[in-house]
Amino acid sequence: MGQYAGIIVIVVLFALMYFFMIRPQKQQQQKHQETLKTLKKGDRVVTIGRLHGVIDNIDREKNLVTIDCDGVYLDFDLNAIANVEKAPAPAATATQPAAKSEAPKDEQSQPSESPAPKAEQANDDQAQK
Repeated sequence: MGQYAGIIVIVVLFALMYFFMIRPQKQQQQKHQETLKTLKKGDRVVTIGRLHGVIDNIDREKNLVTIDCDGVYLDFDLNAIANVEKAPAPAATATQPAAKSEAPKDEQSQPSESPAPKAEQANDDQAQK
């Protein structure tokens, strides 16, 4: 049994490495490939070099994508797309700040109930000593 203990430890370590490193990386690669398959003209993307732009043309046969970066058209390999930027929902972002800005106004309009004379009493106590 003692001679197999070392082998069992190594097998367990490889299994842990697979489940914590290799498997999530494969899932991430599959997700990235699915994202690349769904790209279309007009999508806002970020390249691996952190260039932000809009897709102007996709050539799937040559595996090339043309990106418009503020009027400059650049050709990249399709795999150079790091991610697709999602447009924020305009209705959700407009209502949330309005609700948050009203709450502090209500709190400021209410008078505070903490008594201020305690500080004056402390000064009087020190003066009497």
